[in-house]
Order: sequence, then C-alpha cells, then structure tokens
Amino acid sequence: MLVRDHYDDGGISGGTLDRPALQRLMEDIEDGLVDIVVVYKIDRLSRSLADFAKLVEVFDRNDVTFVSVTQSFNTTTSMGRLTLNILLSFAQFEREVTAERIRDKFAASRRKGMWMGGVPPYGYRVENRKLVVDEERAEHVRWMFARFIEIGSGTLLAREVSKQGIRTQRGNRIDKKFIYRMLNNRAYIGVAVHKGESYPGEHDAIIDCETWDRVHAILQESPRKRAAHTRAGTPAPLKGLLYGPDGAAFSPTHTRKTGKLYRYSVSQTILKHGAGSCPVGRVPAGEIEAAVIDQQRALFRQPEIVFGTWKAAKAQDDDITEADALAALQQFDSLWDELFPAEQARILALLIERIDIGPEGLDIRLRVDGLRGLAQELMTTGRVKAA
Repeated sequence: MLVRDHYDDGGISGGTLDRPALQRLMEDIEDGLVDIVVVYKIDRLSRSLADFAKLVEVFDRNDVTFVSVTQSFNTTTSMGRLTLNILLSFAQFEREVTAERIRDKFAASRRKGMWMGGVPPYGYRVENRKLVVDEERAEHVRWMFARFIEIGSGTLLAREVSKQGIRTQRGNRIDKKFIYRMLNNRAYIGVAVHKGESYPGEHDAIIDCETWDRVHAILQESPRKRAAHTRAGTPAPLKGLLYGPDGAAFSPTHTRKTGKLYRYSVSQTILKHGAGSCPVGRVPAGEIEAAVIDQQRALFRQPEIVFGTWKAAKAQDDDITEADALAALQQFDSLWDELFPAEQARILALLIERIDIGPEGLDIRLRVDGLRGLAQELMTTGRVKAA
C-alpha cells in the first residue's frame, strides 16, 4: 500500500540530508508509518556514503526495507550491503568530481576577470553576464569615496548618505557596515578577486587607484584613532545630554558646504526610522548650545543660586565665604569662551543632568550638587583649563 504523502525534494542536492521531504520521511519511519522505502536509484536518496550509512542505521532500527527499482539487491544480506556501498561510493565520487570541475571552471573564469554571478556591487548592473557601470549610482560611489577622504568616518558618512536619500539597489538603507564593505571592494578599481587573489577584470573601474590608496591609508588607522580625530574636529559639548519629545537621545553630526562646517544634533528616532518619525528630529547644534550656555550664565547671577552654592561649599570648607562663591561663579562666566571644548563639555556634564527638546523649547534639568562641585574646583583646585 502506498502512503498518501509524497517525499520529493526537487532541486535540492542529494549531497545533504538537510532536505524537508527527507526529514518528513525519517520522522514517519520513526513513527512506524513506513515499512518499505522505494527509489528510482539509490543516489536519489543520498549521494554521500557517510550520510547513507546514517539512513541505513535508521532503516534497520525500525525494520524498514530499502528497494531501488533499477538496481536489484537486498539490503538484508551481506552481499546486498556490499553492493550498496560500492554503488554509493561511485555516486559520491561522481558528485565530488563534478564539484571539483565546477570550482576549477569558476576559478579559471575569475582569473580571466569574468563576472560569475551574485549580487553586483553598488554602482554596477549585469548585462549579458558582464558588469556594466550604472552611471547614476557610480556618481554616488565616487562621492562616498571622496567624502570618506574628507571626514574619515564611516558612521558620519552613513548619516550623510541617509540624508541624501541614497539607498541600495533593493531599496534598503545604506548603513555603516555597507559603507565599509564598499570601501574595501576591489571591484571598484576594475579588479576581479578570487580567494584573496586579484586579477584584471573585464569591467570598467569606477574609482581611480589614487583615490583608492588615499581611502585605504585612512582605513589602516585604528577605528578608535579615527573616531578621536572626528570628535576633535567637531566638538559636541552637549553630547549625551539632549533628548527628544519621544525620549530618544540626540547624536551630534555635521556637514561641510563650500568649506564651512555646519553642526547638528539628530534624533536616534530619525536615524532609525527616517524623516517624519519624530516631531523634533534635527536641531542646529550652535543655537542649542548658545541657549543652554546663556541660561547657565544667567543662573550664576541669581542671588539664591550664589547663596545656595556658598552654603553647599561651606559644608565642605568653613573658610569659604559668600563673596568667594560669587567671585568663583563670576570668574567662570568670564572664562567660558576661553575654555577648551573638552573642558566645556566636562563642565556642562557636571552642571546638567538632562536637556529635553520639544516643539515649544528646551527643558533643562540641573544636577543638585553640580554648582557646588564647580565652585569647589574654581576656588580650590583650579582645574578649569583655558585655551
């Protein structure tokens, strides 16, 4: 009696046991639903001697007989098992020789610079089994390479690419990982690569060798060192303090136009979900910093703040007078513009716990002991460093 189910794995190699229909067959055998397995040829069940040995073990454990329609033998006898193993050995040998021929042909084609399939690199399309330059996307590639030379950061470049609305051939967002894969893809200089070896490609180059060398001179620096250079060139004293109306943090970023630097803070919600996902998605960094610093300076002039700062500092040092506290806060006000950016960022982090940005303005939450700590530094240790 034939069982109702069919166990056909069309299009899947017999060199593996990871085939859906075969797995269903093995489950039915274990459940006692199958007594005889019938195939056209034994290599239709498996082309691997080791795999077939595992199948025969399952057959024997469940008293299942194996029959090949075109190859007559009985697996219950020793001679039948020998015949089976010989046939399987030849089937496995045929599969391995075929695989070797395919690999050798693939390697020979790559040495000739031919395109051998797969997803084409961004900036190319496939015509008649050859890579052809897609001029519109190729311009994007040239701009990304040139921009990376200017800023030296894949993270910042990915943000700028997102702002430009540039996406992959499949419409996916271009992230930092995609950027670095692109910067290391030798296909852009007209080269075909196989197993680490480079050969002249049949396709045209998009990037010249001089640009490639300049990019890789930057990539040879450690990521930590490049990140330090980026941060030093674009100070962000409010980093880690800004939050949007949805509670997402803001990250500093920048762009250059006609040689001028423009700094912004962008919501993580915008970076992850795109424009329109947050009511306040991007704000000019300079204006926010000026508003916060002006608020701090006005705060230092308030009598109750001076008195509170003196009272808190006096608890640590009885010799401090209210006049000392006032002088220290006034000194900070006059010295602010002369401080290093790193020192400005440290002081703001000392004074401010959090800044919430909303459509109506800013909500600044101060640290309770921040002014006391700052006053003590100014009056005793002199740790504030001017440029």
